[in-house]
Amino acid sequence: MKLYHYALSGHAHRAALFLSLTGLDHELIEVDLAAGAHKQPEFLALNAFGEVPVLDDGGIIIADSLAILVYVARKIGPSHWLPTDPADEARVQRWLSVAAGKIAYGACAARLITVFGAPFRTDEVIERAHATLAVMEQTLEGQRWIATTAEPSIADIALYSYIERAPEGNVDLSGYPRVRAWLRQIEGLPGFTTFQRTRAGLEA
Repeated sequence: MKLYHYALSGHAHRAALFLSLTGLDHELIEVDLAAGAHKQPEFLALNAFGEVPVLDDGGIIIADSLAILVYVARKIGPSHWLPTDPADEARVQRWLSVAAGKIAYGACAARLITVFGAPFRTDEVIERAHATLAVMEQTLEGQRWIATTAEPSIADIALYSYIERAPEGNVDLSGYPRVRAWLRQIEGLPGFTTFQRTRAGLEA
């Protein structure tokens, strides 16, 4: 497997993290976004949107980080990462939707402002990030994993990167002790790999 990757992308990190946690043999291929490599014809042939990550599994091309999580979970076979029980799978899917929506336009967007100079409204995206964190904090009361599963699922992996690096976007995690404990649990999983840090926001 080859994962086209960019070290400062949370989307790319969630895919790389899951591949590392599953132990599947893979190669990280760094895409130089600053140089515009993601807009070159060779890369656009893999993902017409010009975005990382992209997974190449022996010629099977999977673009989009959440699609990669689902693909890899199915590829390794039945496991706790993506339950087959309809209710459990629906709960996982719900949090994948949160990752694609509320996280993308909250904690992720806040970090894009400080790390990449994105033109979002700071107060708006930080407020959205805290609203999501408040729901996560409440959800994690009395349970270890976000989708109420007994073991970690791809929902946890989908959320981890941008929540863990939220302080780079000036989103303070100090008021969310359960969320912080949940982050530490993920970091304790065998095969965990860190998300590259920057000196931005509260981390500056």
